[in-house]
Amino acid sequence: MKILHTADWHLGKRLDRFSRMEEQILVMEEIIGIANEEQADLILVAGDLFDNFNPGVEAVELFYKTLKRLSLNGKRPVIAISGNHDSPSLINAPDPLARECGIILIGHPKAEITPFGTEYFNITNSKAGFIELKIKGVDFPVRILHTPFANEIRLKEYFGENKEEEINKVLAETWKNLADQFCDDSGINLLTAHLYMNKRGAEILEEPEGEKPIKIGNADLIFSDSIPEQIQYTALGHLHSFQNIGTKEKPVIYSSSPLCYSFSEAGQTKYVSIIDAEPGKAVTYEKKALKKGRALVRKTFSSVEDTVQWMGENPNTFIELTLESETFLTADERRLIYQSHNGIVHLIPKVKNRELSEEQSHEINLNQNIDILFKDYFKTKNGGQEANEELMNLFNEILNA
Repeated sequence: MKILHTADWHLGKRLDRFSRMEEQILVMEEIIGIANEEQADLILVAGDLFDNFNPGVEAVELFYKTLKRLSLNGKRPVIAISGNHDSPSLINAPDPLARECGIILIGHPKAEITPFGTEYFNITNSKAGFIELKIKGVDFPVRILHTPFANEIRLKEYFGENKEEEINKVLAETWKNLADQFCDDSGINLLTAHLYMNKRGAEILEEPEGEKPIKIGNADLIFSDSIPEQIQYTALGHLHSFQNIGTKEKPVIYSSSPLCYSFSEAGQTKYVSIIDAEPGKAVTYEKKALKKGRALVRKTFSSVEDTVQWMGENPNTFIELTLESETFLTADERRLIYQSHNGIVHLIPKVKNRELSEEQSHEINLNQNIDILFKDYFKTKNGGQEANEELMNLFNEILNA
């Protein structure tokens, strides 16, 4: 059977003052197209479905429409879990209606899904944190251990964590008990979770810039060796770059976000993961690149002319622009730069430092005119750079307000 794994949609997310909704509509369309082209039998969405607990109407509408189309109007099961950006209650709310479309929404850790069936698949077994599916046209059952985002408070509530125990131990024990009870070689065995996971002893993976962090110290760090040996593929969400922190034989995959959502992701290619699986054998997977959306670019220039030329040649981008120069940008230069491109998120003027010689160092006479004092202060703080006329006019405007 084939499985499509995606995560970290962050529907409704903005980049500073810029909406990403048009790009999200396009990339959701692209994911649907890949699922259909690959003839996926099952879709897994591993959390951070929305960007915040109270998403806007457009984001919610896009979410429901995308899931319905991914499910082929009920013919293909879609399982979506909540992440640390999601409200578990909001994710759970439409579940009765979603089931009619073949969609299983799981908001809370250790949730127990009431068994139900459609014309195309049935939940044949269910326990807290576990479901088993029988899909029409697939000759074996699919077992899925599911763990939506579980912070320390939720783990204590749902798993009865003792104060002295680590979250890692609680999850490892829970997963092992479920796998030992339900997962054997007669079916496909999967785990989907939204959390911060890493290999034991490996370099710490960076969480996405601007994200709500999960890992605080090492309290919420889950090690990949907590995954039961029966699990053939682990579908993770939270980190925004595609990576396998497991092995080739037993992949543990962060599938990546569908768009670059911060400049720390600039230049990254985004993916979905397509898994080929059968009972009792190692899975194979392929990462399918997503091509929709505007690229995020960090660029540094030393002249306004070069800046304007590059931006004219690269219109479909969001830019974090650093401009190094001998003097501060004038109002006309700023205006020219912003008029040349509609995707400038940050403009960072950087005046090249010029060290003061010993002869230039002198004591400041506080009895001087305040204009002279300000010029002296500005020059000292900016490597010898003189305050220009525009800056002095602004200083005097503030002074006389």
